Amino acid sequence: MTIKVIVVDDQAMVRAGFAALLDAQPDMEVVGEAENGARAIEISHSRHPDVVVMDVRMPVLNGIDTTRQLMHPPADVGHVPRVLMLTTFDIDDYVYEAIRAGASGFLLKDALPADLVSAVRVVAGGEALLAPTVTRRMIEHFARSAPPRQTTAPRLAALTEREREVLVLVAQGLSNSEIAGALFISEQTVKSHVSRIIGKLGVRDRVQAVIAAYECGLVSATGT
Repeated sequence: MTIKVIVVDDQAMVRAGFAALLDAQPDMEVVGEAENGARAIEISHSRHPDVVVMDVRMPVLNGIDTTRQLMHPPADVGHVPRVLMLTTFDIDDYVYEAIRAGASGFLLKDALPADLVSAVRVVAGGEALLAPTVTRRMIEHFARSAPPRQTTAPRLAALTEREREVLVLVAQGLSNSEIAGALFISEQTVKSHVSRIIGKLGVRDRVQAVIAAYECGLVSATGT
């Protein structure tokens, strides 16, 4: 299956470079380029990409607001792409807000070309691209910036005790293999639990599940 991609960046040379790299891959096709978020939305609504590779800071409409709009398309469009956010900063408020807006992950602009190609494939496959250390720091950021919103707590009621236990470990930044070791279960069982957690919480991926766990008060920066 060919992965359809849109590249969004206000710097023409950067945009062209990313587009050329991705379009050269045998399993990818760049179906559009945009210099700002407003144009990206227009292209996404007409071309229906699988992945939007998008800069955070842009004129007219930044990457965060663009992501929010892409996650909630008009009824006559319906298509919701996955967003891979690019940034020149390791961790900052823009990235946190991008993840909360619905981005499936982020990558530094100075990453190796192979890393960008791999990231697009990971995101297109429905996975979230966020390192465990970033997950931990993301939780710490949420704890500092705002109190948990208990209004979302009813979503946790659908989870079993084991699923809650797994979600806590996911929120602490553990990988599937680490969770398997901690709970003395197989990695495949962990994957099954994570999949059910995502479904029951009604979120798009692992990162959004972590955010829901914090906002429901299940986890905090200091633990459960």
